[in-house]
Amino acid sequence: MDLIIVESPTKAKTISQFLGKGYSVLSSFGHVRDLPSSTIGVDTAKNFEPKYIIPAKAKPKVKILKDETKKAKEIILATDEDREGEAIAWHLSEVLNLKEPKRIVFHEITKTAIEKALKSPRKIDTNLVNAQQARRILDRLVGYKLSPFLWKKIMRGLSAGRVQSVATRLICERENEIKNFIPAEYWSIEAKLFKNKEFSANLFAKNEKTIEKLEIKNKKEADKVLQELEEAEYIVENVEKKETQRNPQGPFITSTLQQAAVIKLNYSAKRTMAIAQRLYEKGFITYHRTDSFNLSTQSQMAAKELIINNFGKNYWPGVIKKFKTRSKSAQEAHEAIRPTHPNQMPDNLKKPAKLTPEELKLYNLIWQRFIASQMASAVFDSCSIDIKAECYTFRANGQTLKFDGYLKVYPTKFEEMDLPKLNKGEKIQLKEIVPSQHFTQPPARYSEATLIKVLEKESIGRPSTYAPILDTIQQRNYVEKDENKRLKPTNTGIMVNDMLLKHFPQIVDIQFTAKMEKEFDEIAQGKDTWQQTLKDFYMPFEQILKDKEQSVAKMDLTEETDKICPECKGKMIIRLGRYGKFYACSKFPNCKHTEPIAKPSLGIKCPKCAQGELTEKTTRTKKIFYGCSLWPKCDFALWDKPVNEFCPKCHSIMVENKAKKIICSNRACLNEDRIKSIKKKNKIS
Repeated sequence: MDLIIVESPTKAKTISQFLGKGYSVLSSFGHVRDLPSSTIGVDTAKNFEPKYIIPAKAKPKVKILKDETKKAKEIILATDEDREGEAIAWHLSEVLNLKEPKRIVFHEITKTAIEKALKSPRKIDTNLVNAQQARRILDRLVGYKLSPFLWKKIMRGLSAGRVQSVATRLICERENEIKNFIPAEYWSIEAKLFKNKEFSANLFAKNEKTIEKLEIKNKKEADKVLQELEEAEYIVENVEKKETQRNPQGPFITSTLQQAAVIKLNYSAKRTMAIAQRLYEKGFITYHRTDSFNLSTQSQMAAKELIINNFGKNYWPGVIKKFKTRSKSAQEAHEAIRPTHPNQMPDNLKKPAKLTPEELKLYNLIWQRFIASQMASAVFDSCSIDIKAECYTFRANGQTLKFDGYLKVYPTKFEEMDLPKLNKGEKIQLKEIVPSQHFTQPPARYSEATLIKVLEKESIGRPSTYAPILDTIQQRNYVEKDENKRLKPTNTGIMVNDMLLKHFPQIVDIQFTAKMEKEFDEIAQGKDTWQQTLKDFYMPFEQILKDKEQSVAKMDLTEETDKICPECKGKMIIRLGRYGKFYACSKFPNCKHTEPIAKPSLGIKCPKCAQGELTEKTTRTKKIFYGCSLWPKCDFALWDKPVNEFCPKCHSIMVENKAKKIICSNRACLNEDRIKSIKKKNKIS
């Protein structure tokens, strides 16, 4: 019997369904070897030789695999097709003492793909293994060498990472842009006009000079424009009608899937990748770590058939659509993320339930995007009308949907505006002219979606690393999410970034990080050696680290207060810990008294004890809740944000839920607002 080894039990179960009795499929449950966690595990004096160990949790699984390999006629390694999968296959061959094992790869877990892969096995690609090793060892060197420096100079428990530090820098720099932003005033002028129907036109130009160059900067300038328009007649100067098309986007790659899932499903990048992993292992989608837009001809023909049969011939564009990536490092041999069987429509997976609700939502998104990518463009009738008033020109833009095309499957936002039918030279009635004051806005904080877009654009990391990067910087309390789920740096994150930027600019340099990714790609292509890449980085880095350890002073993070320690009557100071600021006795370590710093009160009396006030609090897992300031004497707490109103029915405090709706906090109370909220949630008519 032949033994096939994969890295996931779900993947093993799916593959075993496609094979006959001549095969046994087992899982390694991920990596079977790694660098030790207690030591650096890399001998920098011996050409960066890694000292791999078998982690304790992997030893029982390795024993089973060793026993099974002795019985097997042939060993086939079927781990994932990327560098990480190639490295797992290599580690398996080393641990199990396999001599030239067969290696198979596939983009999807289907019967056809597995059978095809078994017919064309190959050897383990040592170039891909070395590229993975270079990344792993380099990240280990940076983390294990730089983190102790941060402990000495700032505080214990901090860490640095080659890619995570760059991501933190991007978020810190955006925060600085926001803080330093100076709003600029500007005005817009809108004319509400009437001819058969009312419509609006915006001031567009003055004497052929567009409004962007005209710049109405303040009320005085706006009033001057209004004065010049007082006696004006509004006459149609030009009418331009044309048909415009909106083309579908390409199928998902890792980065765009994560971005769309954040926006459309409110899934974090980490959650998205975990769900996609399950969908891939169950055989519903192709491999989900990819930066290629390629699609197999078979999948495109299946999409064509489905589009024509379900939507009609006019929804098929007449040609197979192909998309190209702009990334120079994209692995074009791979496929984009798509359903393995396009004719497996999401509605058919609901009953009986073949997927969990969150799996079905993500599968639906992937299916829609793939099918839409092969559909005809949406067609709009567009109209632009220029209206002359003295020396000024107003412009009205309108569009109506003529043919929905791919929007039938993958809806995106657009606004329809039907303008009246007008001819050149027609006079139009002015109903009202409306000046509006505006101020330029600072750039928005990054969301997970927009940060991933920047990471991809700047070649920071790879498709497989975007989600771990975002998770790491949040877990380490360098970055947190604000009330709008956008990323903002914590005090700790700002301090670490400032320290690295000042003393180790190369580590947080965007171009340097992109350059390292390029070097990893060259190792994967056999154009460079992983040892030389590490040597080029490590030698100057080690020298800089030695110099800085001597010259950089420890940061004083304490702040004086008037607060007195209740235990020893010493002065309390504010210290900065890994998870934020807290009160501590200045006589530490003789006195170890500490207190949390309470957040400002919401100005609402506690409805339970009527003595304390409600304040915002945080759990150990960073979840926000609202509780009494007199805790632990009073244990009143709410998950939803309280408002200073009380339910007219049961007199419980009212709260603002996630939908920004004010409802009763008492779940047993069915006042009108709460009934409406429950109906909406459960879609009860």
